[in-house]
Amino acid sequence: MIPLTSTDAVRQACQRMAAHPFVTVDTEFLRETTYYPRLCLIQVASPDEAILIDALAEGLDLAPFFELMANEAVLKVFHAARQDLEIMVNLSGKVPAPIFDTQVAAMVCGYGDQIAYDQLAQQIARARIDKTHRFTDWARRPLSEAQLDYALADVTHLRDIYQALAGQLEESGRTEWVKEEMAVLTNLSTYIVEPAEAWQRMKLRVRKPIELAVLQKLAEWRESEAQTRDVPRGRIAKDDLLFEVATHQPASVEALGRLRAVPRGWERSRSGEEVIACVKAALEIAREDLPRLPKPPRRAEGAPAVADLLKVLLKLVCEREGVASRVIATVDELELIAADDEADVPALKGWRRELFGNEALKLKAGKLAIAVSGRRSVVVPLDEAPSDA
Repeated sequence: MIPLTSTDAVRQACQRMAAHPFVTVDTEFLRETTYYPRLCLIQVASPDEAILIDALAEGLDLAPFFELMANEAVLKVFHAARQDLEIMVNLSGKVPAPIFDTQVAAMVCGYGDQIAYDQLAQQIARARIDKTHRFTDWARRPLSEAQLDYALADVTHLRDIYQALAGQLEESGRTEWVKEEMAVLTNLSTYIVEPAEAWQRMKLRVRKPIELAVLQKLAEWRESEAQTRDVPRGRIAKDDLLFEVATHQPASVEALGRLRAVPRGWERSRSGEEVIACVKAALEIAREDLPRLPKPPRRAEGAPAVADLLKVLLKLVCEREGVASRVIATVDELELIAADDEADVPALKGWRRELFGNEALKLKAGKLAIAVSGRRSVVVPLDEAPSDA
């Protein structure tokens, strides 16, 4: 198949596809050397047509494609949608809607945690995906016929996968569960990284308010630089460098150059000067205005053991209900529940609470037991637990 390279051809194809209730969508991109992913190829399929769009074609205007993505009468189906949606937000400023993510739906339907597209295609569509071209340089032109066929398969089999999963969700009454997850994916804030909040994405290794203040300034500077120059954060400065600067707070480029994490000569660059400026700005903050260190999760006595029991309970509930554990709760969230009955986690809200959260709290309160019946572990009310359990 020959990819579309003209705006008019893309417009005509998207107009035809807009007449259908759903389309399947995927993208091929590169981001190893950039902050923002570089869109290279777009794959779109309706129930009776499939196309490829060469996103790198000279003079191509993708506006007709983005109009289709914004068409509320057409459901956009993705597999593991987040990175595809991030690209579209970066290029159009809008999140496609409505959407359906087959990876999320597959977890709700019990196909396992974050199942890969090729596995789902084999299990549902009985199709074998040749993964030879998974690591293709999608920016190189021309793309081979085999590469284009591989890309197209990402949306053609997705049609069957979507219809099968939608049917299973309807039959099990879990359609609303997936819609709740889609609301997160279609929230614009999911994809906007504010430089002033960049520090929140780091695993903190600071112990004092002043160290946190310096780290916040440094993380904001690095994020702004990465966005402006369109290069990965690590190309600006590594995390270890930021943490070491936050801890030692060098007052000059000479002092900066003596830190272990600073590459030889880096302190004499413009970046070195800007790092020192960040340190000075943080040191000028009045003591009463320094940021507070995030409080570590409250560790109740016996919480680690309770968390282990909750892991077992989660496994049993997920096996019973036919749903992947990751869509219910993460290990970190189980630890929070173990320490606090009112933890602000998804597992204690909405359908997750009905499915798992209420039983988790009963287990903590001694109103539920995990017992062994024959060769199987089972969940039973405490007054029904076997006497030899």
